[in-house]
Amino acid sequence: MAARVPEPHLSAWRGVLNTHAAVVGAVEQALADADLPPLAWYDVLWAIRSAPRRRIRMAELASSLSVSRGGLTKLADRLEDAGLMRREAAADDRRGLYAVVTPAGEKMLRRMWPVYAKVLRDAFVAPIREDEAAVIADALARSRREGA
Repeated sequence: MAARVPEPHLSAWRGVLNTHAAVVGAVEQALADADLPPLAWYDVLWAIRSAPRRRIRMAELASSLSVSRGGLTKLADRLEDAGLMRREAAADDRRGLYAVVTPAGEKMLRRMWPVYAKVLRDAFVAPIREDEAAVIADALARSRREGA
């Protein structure tokens, strides 16, 4: 027998998916219009920049972004070819690699963020009050902790 999912929860789930798709699509379009790289590049560079010492193991980076290792390898190749990141061998593990953001990668993040932020302000911040955002964030964090 199929598990029953209450309609309000199905509606909320559809809302999460539809809003995510709409906002990501708007960000992608805004970045393309500004002749900037895709959002995935920003996500990778930001994850590296946010890591301690601005470096992170490739395997950890893949899991933090919910990307396959193969998918991350291809994306990292493009970022490295563009001079935005580099891979460094781990001193304690000959097979391990760190992703490190370059100065050019830092500069690209600074170019991309205003475009990204404007879409977020228009599509997400403007229509949602701060108290509503706090409730949404709490509910989604609880779902991630307890449900996944």
